Amino acid sequence: MFWLFGANEQGKVRSHAPDYFARLADGGARVVDFRPLERIKPKDAVKFARTRTACEQFGWDDRVVGALDAILVRNVRWLAGYRHPRHDLPAVAAALRQVFAEPGGLLAGAEAAGDPIAVLPALFHLLRRRILHTDLSTPLHPDAVVTSAVTG
Repeated sequence: MFWLFGANEQGKVRSHAPDYFARLADGGARVVDFRPLERIKPKDAVKFARTRTACEQFGWDDRVVGALDAILVRNVRWLAGYRHPRHDLPAVAAALRQVFAEPGGLLAGAEAAGDPIAVLPALFHLLRRRILHTDLSTPLHPDAVVTSAVTG
């Protein structure tokens, strides 16, 4: 996180901390602010414009993104609970990659790889790391289709 500081037209110092800074695969950078577009007030629009100007000076991409999909947010928060390395189990991960070489249901695949109670945390860890894939715009459920193939 970083802060931007600047004086407004009246000389009063204003600050803004963008929501995210991301380094892109090509080496570039992106600064992202999340705000439902209908909730951007004039003073916020000024902050976002100043952020855009600062980003342009550094050659960074800048985006203001509207409200996020609630289901996507819930799924990502759920998967974030499995980010700890204790869920990185190489033998279970190999079994899951093999099971999901062909798309299949989340719970059925976990059962095929072993005891679901032991396997599900590793499966969620792999989904979080994008080693396994599923549509996160729909609720995670036992029949959610999971695959090890990268999907469009």
